[in-house]
Amino acid sequence: MDLLQKIRTIPTEPGVYLYKNAEGEVIYVGKAKNLRNRVASYFHEGRWEDAKTGTLVREAVDVDYIVVANNKEALALENNLIKQRKPRFNILLRDDKTYPYVKLTLGERWPRVYVTRRLRKDGSAYYGPYFPANLAYRIVDLIHRNFLIPSCKVDLTRFHPRPCLQFYIKRCLGPCVQNLTTAETYQEAVRDVKLFLEGRPTDLSRSLHQRMEQAAAMQEYERAARYRDLISTVEQLQERQRIAAAEGDDADVFGYHYENGMLAVNLFHMRGGKMVDRREFFWEDLPELETAPEEGKDHGRGEHSFHPGPFFSALLKQLYIGQPYVPRNLYVPVDFEDREELEDLLSEQSTDKKGPRVHILIPLRGDKRSLIDLAGNNAKQSYDQRFRVLKPTARKIQEELQETLSLPDLPKRIECFDISHIQGAETVASMVVWEDGRMKKSDYRKFIIRTVEGVDDFASMREVVTRRYKRLQGEKGPMPSLVLIDGGLGQLHAAAEALESLEIINQPLAAIAKREEILYVYGQEKDPIALDHHSPVLHLIQQIRDEAHRFAVTFHRKRRQMRDRSTELLEIPGVGERTTRRLLEHFGSVQAVKQADAAALSAVVTRVQAEAISNHFRK
Repeated sequence: MDLLQKIRTIPTEPGVYLYKNAEGEVIYVGKAKNLRNRVASYFHEGRWEDAKTGTLVREAVDVDYIVVANNKEALALENNLIKQRKPRFNILLRDDKTYPYVKLTLGERWPRVYVTRRLRKDGSAYYGPYFPANLAYRIVDLIHRNFLIPSCKVDLTRFHPRPCLQFYIKRCLGPCVQNLTTAETYQEAVRDVKLFLEGRPTDLSRSLHQRMEQAAAMQEYERAARYRDLISTVEQLQERQRIAAAEGDDADVFGYHYENGMLAVNLFHMRGGKMVDRREFFWEDLPELETAPEEGKDHGRGEHSFHPGPFFSALLKQLYIGQPYVPRNLYVPVDFEDREELEDLLSEQSTDKKGPRVHILIPLRGDKRSLIDLAGNNAKQSYDQRFRVLKPTARKIQEELQETLSLPDLPKRIECFDISHIQGAETVASMVVWEDGRMKKSDYRKFIIRTVEGVDDFASMREVVTRRYKRLQGEKGPMPSLVLIDGGLGQLHAAAEALESLEIINQPLAAIAKREEILYVYGQEKDPIALDHHSPVLHLIQQIRDEAHRFAVTFHRKRRQMRDRSTELLEIPGVGERTTRRLLEHFGSVQAVKQADAAALSAVVTRVQAEAISNHFRK
C-alpha cells in the first residue's frame, strides 16, 4: 500500500500522526482534530510548491497515527512524542532543562534533599519550581542548617567508619555512621522537611511547639532550644511568603527576536508581581516546516519564512506540559491555533485542582504589552550576544557555569585532570588550573603514574586525584569550586572513588567526554548536559580541557624523548644509566654527545668509555 492509499484509510478522529522517511526515522510529529483531513492536506495541489512542506512530503514514505479521545489528549501525546523522537521538521527545545526543584528522596532508607532540574518517577517528592535558581540552593542550605538532612553522595546503604565534616559542623544527623542517629529521629526530621517544603508552616509550627514543650518538660533544654529556633525560622519564612502573595500574581512573559534564520527568545519569570529570573533560548537551525498546513499563509523565504504562532505553540507545550507547576498567566506576543486547548490542559494538570485557571494571554496594550516588549528588547540583546559574537563578561560566564552544572557557589577555581600515554608506555597526568577568569600556570602540576601497570586510564585517574587532594588535605588548603575530568563516565567515577577514599564529599565534580563534548555531572550521570556549540560555558570548559591535554601531551613527549635518548646511549657497551644521565646533563642532548670528541667526553666519563662512545657514533 503506497502512502496516498494509506492516507485514505486513516480515521477522521482526533489524534497524532508521525511521518517517516525511507530509513524508518520519524521526521515530523503533528496533531489534528481530524487525522485524515490534516494528513491529506499535505498533498493538496499547491502545497508541493511550498519549499518547506515540499521537502517534508518528498522525504516522507510512510505515516503512522495514534487515535485519542479528544484534542487535549492529542496535545499531550504530541508533546511526548516530539521529546522522545526529536523529529527534524519539528521545533525542538534545545535547552531542555526544567526549572530548579528541590528533591526529597523518600524512596531511600535515609532520605536526602537535592536541587535538581529533572523530574523522574522514582518515588521521590519534588517541590518548586524556584526562581531565581539560587533560591533552591538557599532553601536546601536552610534545610541542612535547621533540619540536618544532608545532600551528600555518600553510599548510605551501609555504615562508614567515621562521619564527614558536615556532621561536625552540625549540618547533618550523621546517618552514614552507626549509632550517631536513630531511624525515629531521622524520620521525624524528614517529616518536618516535608511539611516545610509542602508549604504547611502552620502544621509544622504546631508540631514543633508540642515537641518543644515536651523536651522542656523532660528538662532536655538543648533540644527544646533547637525546636524554638526552628519555630522562629518557619514563622519568618511564613511572613515573607504572605507578603509576596499579596503583591501580585505569578506570570511568565515571552519575547523574541528573529533575524537571518536565527531566533532568540527571552522568558521573564514574574513571581508575586516582581521579576525574579530571566531565561534565554536560541535556535540557529529552525526546522524547514514552521507553520501549520491548513493556515494558508504566505510561505515565502528569508525574513518572512518565520511564523511565530506555530513556534510559540510548540514552545509552550514543551515547557509546561507535564510540569507540576504552571504560573497563572502566560503572556505571549502572538496568538496560535490550539491556545484554548492548551489552556484547558495546563489548568487540568495543576497539582492544585481547585487552584486558579491558567490563562495564555496576548496583550495588545498597557502594562502587560510593555512587559512583552521589554522581553523582546532583551531577546534582541541576547541575539546580539550569541550570534554577533559579542564576548560575554567573565562574571556572566561564571554565572552560567554555576547554573549549568548546579554548583552551590560561583566558580572561582577549576582544577582539570588529563591522562596521557601511548599504548601504556610512559603514562603521565597533568593538572591545570583556571582561577578568576584565567589560566593560572604557576599552579599547574605534572604526575608520573607510579602504581599502575599497562593501560588503565581509570586506575591512573584514581591515583592522580588521590595524590593531589591527599596532599591538599595535608596542607589544609581549600578545595576548588569544581574538579573537571577529561574523559567519560569511567574516569568520572574513578575520580569520585578517589575523593570518597579521602572522605571528601559534596565536592562538585564533572567530566567532559572528548568526542560528543557532553558534560557529565557526578550525581546526575543519567542526565548528561549537551551544550550549544555557541555556549560560552562550553567554550570555557573546552579551553580548560584542551589546556590540560596540551600540558599532559607536552610532558609525555618530553618523558618519551628522554627515554629514547637514554635507550640509544645505553646500547653502547660499558655505558649504564648513571653514565647516560651524567652525559645528558652535561651536554644537553644526544646530538651534542655525538658531536663531542674523545677529549670532551673524557671530562665527564672515563677514557675507555669516551673512546667507546666516540667509536660507536663514528660507525
